[in-house]
Amino acid sequence: MYKYLSIFIAVIFLTACNATSENEPEAGADQNQEVENPELAMETITNEIDVPWGMDWLPDGDMLITARSGDLWLYSDGSLADEPVVGVPDVWARSQGGLLDVNLHPDYEDNGWIYMTYSSPEGGGGANTALMRAKLNDDRTELVDREILYKAEPNTERGQHFGSRIVFDNEGYVYFGIGDRGNRDENPQDITRDAGKIYRLHDDGRIPDDNPFVGESGAKEAIFAYGIRNPQGMDLHPETGQLWEHEHGPRGGDEINIIEAGNNYGWPEISFGINYDGTEFTDDTAKAGMEQPEWYWDPSIAPSGMTFVTSDKFPEWKGDILVGSLKFGYVMHVDIENGEVVGEEKIFEDIGRVRDVKQGPDGNIYVATETDKGIIRISPEDE
Repeated sequence: MYKYLSIFIAVIFLTACNATSENEPEAGADQNQEVENPELAMETITNEIDVPWGMDWLPDGDMLITARSGDLWLYSDGSLADEPVVGVPDVWARSQGGLLDVNLHPDYEDNGWIYMTYSSPEGGGGANTALMRAKLNDDRTELVDREILYKAEPNTERGQHFGSRIVFDNEGYVYFGIGDRGNRDENPQDITRDAGKIYRLHDDGRIPDDNPFVGESGAKEAIFAYGIRNPQGMDLHPETGQLWEHEHGPRGGDEINIIEAGNNYGWPEISFGINYDGTEFTDDTAKAGMEQPEWYWDPSIAPSGMTFVTSDKFPEWKGDILVGSLKFGYVMHVDIENGEVVGEEKIFEDIGRVRDVKQGPDGNIYVATETDKGIIRISPEDE
């Protein structure tokens, strides 16, 4: 069934990453190391950032990269800046919390807005996910004009399931996800509570009048969809404009979903996973009024990062999505035909814990790993 069995990509590295380790990546790998195979060239562009979480590109091709520890870095002219950008808000960098995604406004060249999600300790008592926007000063060393657009409540000392990716749609709305914050029994199914949701805002933080729960008593009106466990991948379908999302399941049951207004994606009432200790928490994989995933993984791959491939540089992947695996240290190519997932194949195996996957403005694929391989640029070998 797979139309890509003719593609065989052999990626060899000197050391393999422990796929289940949460340790920081080892230091000391050579910069600009190139790994070749018959089709593709792979090059480490930087490995100086501990746990790079998100990345996006400025109009001149320079990159902004978030580090989970709380730093924002500028990668310019082939090297990382000597110091991180200052002015980043206080970040509760514990366990899975930290500085998370970064995404430029679609009209960045006109307005200069940069959007970030992070675990915010504002208010005390732990943290919860926030969305902010800011601008770079003239020499691109400091964030200025900072504005918090949304801050989930309440804070909690729990260290898991902050989410969180940022996506703009074709109408200029901004979407972001927040995981259930480890409280699956109360948060995901309750629209009067934050967490376990996908949110939709105007680019300045205002709540759109046509959000699905506007006017409902007690509802968090920024909610666009609910019943979400921990979203760490999200992208806009390049042809349909639909919002695609993936999220971590428990032990098994990672999902790919198409997010639509007001839909309930079921967590934890339905799931294809079980508890980490092997016990079951639900007998149901489907219920009326709850959406089925477009695809799911069992066993879990711990997905992180997602990008639709639109580049002519990778014709065999065009229109499909690439998903990173934290657990197994590979990139998964998910085959999409006529708007539906029809299969998958592992590519770039043994690359290490993958935190983000994005197609750059140059048409190449960039993979952020939590290993000494750092951020890898993948391009056609003959480019």
